[in-house]
Amino acid sequence: MSSSSDFQQDRHSFSGSPQKWTDFELPGDTLYYRFTSDMSNTEWGYKFTVTAGHLGRFQTGFEILKQMLSEERVIPHLPLAKIWEWQVGVACRQTGHQRLKAIHLLLKIVQCSAQRDCDLTLLKPLWQLFTHMENNLCHDMAKPGILLPLHRALAELFFVTENKVTELGSLQEYLLALNTEDHLHRCTAQ
Repeated sequence: MSSSSDFQQDRHSFSGSPQKWTDFELPGDTLYYRFTSDMSNTEWGYKFTVTAGHLGRFQTGFEILKQMLSEERVIPHLPLAKIWEWQVGVACRQTGHQRLKAIHLLLKIVQCSAQRDCDLTLLKPLWQLFTHMENNLCHDMAKPGILLPLHRALAELFFVTENKVTELGSLQEYLLALNTEDHLHRCTAQ
């Protein structure tokens, strides 16, 4: 089985008893398969079940949302406030590539939404993560290096968000909502 007609991409080969078969996923909307018998048995062959896109799978949801947020005519019909809330939650809970993808979607939402669509104060946990990364970077200036993908993604998200709230005239409220009182006291003392 493969996702390409030449059986070169995403290839999965099985032979023998059904116990040797395992579930697998193929990208795309087409499955190619080839059955070849060695004539050593008189059984009827193999049976397999194909199921389209598993509901709840992260990658499927990411691709659907990314596409929907790329369509200008679709955006006004989306519940952006709810999607924003969900994606902030995903970005806070997930790690690795899934977190990066959630941040990518947050960035797309910020770019295509009005301020009323998103509660930007929900970004507070991500802001704290970002400032922690920034502080570690400042303390480790002896070893300059490349920013981690998460650090770059958060920097872009907060840069774009800050520009958005500046345009809307609510930068001060936004910054006060993201920072803790302790952080504001330290900044004032500096």
